[in-house]
Amino acid sequence: QVQLVESGGGLVQAGGSLNVSCAASGRTFSIFTMGWFRQAPGKEREFVGSITRSGSRGYNADAVKGRFTISRDNAKNTLHLQMNSLKPEDTAVYYCAATTDTGVYKYWGQGTQVTVSS
Repeated sequence: QVQLVESGGGLVQAGGSLNVSCAASGRTFSIFTMGWFRQAPGKEREFVGSITRSGSRGYNADAVKGRFTISRDNAKNTLHLQMNSLKPEDTAVYYCAATTDTGVYKYWGQGTQVTVSS
């Protein structure tokens, strides 16, 4: 099993920046792709971005439009999401997730709240 723990959420003003992190533990050798998802109140969870073991990144362009950057440290088993130019609509619980070789997001963190005030 793999455990994922997010940290770094909080309250920030619109236009500000925030970095959220995710620490993986357990059978981390089984992790392939890691990703960030978010869920705002009353809305479905949406994909934010992902990064493979080799560093290939993918983003939800409509949601982040170059404002967010995902990074990963395989040696430390950590995942990061640098969020710039934050908007009130970025307010959500942000979840870290990881896939195994099946490509399915099998492991999920408990989430960290990000609130952007206008």
